Amino acid sequence: MVADMGTFRIDFEIANPALPEARRVVRNALVDTGAELSWIPSDMLESLGIERYARSRFRQANGRILERWTGSAFLYVEGKRTADDVVFAERGDMVLLGARSLEGLNLRVEPSNRRLVDAGPAPAAAVG
Repeated sequence: MVADMGTFRIDFEIANPALPEARRVVRNALVDTGAELSWIPSDMLESLGIERYARSRFRQANGRILERWTGSAFLYVEGKRTADDVVFAERGDMVLLGARSLEGLNLRVEPSNRRLVDAGPAPAAAVG
């Protein structure tokens, strides 16, 4: 049933902004436009030296509230890079590529083909 809803999984890379050449592959992440932030396994973020800097609260679909650490990372998807806050996912948490990362990468979900595509020109303010 999940596949029928247009969801899909991808592999992408992540790095510490202080050491962008040392990338790791995040495998089988769910592309989730309903999640604001991307959720990455804590051990992977720690191995890259990504600093935990804030404790944030998140509401799951069932209403349960979770608290998790967040930190900053570079995410590489489809030949593009963005800097974003990511969640230090704990055991039992899903691994997700969230909406804010997709927006920063200027990618959108093409549900009919279950893939990411360029979102086109970004909006800009008009000059007088």
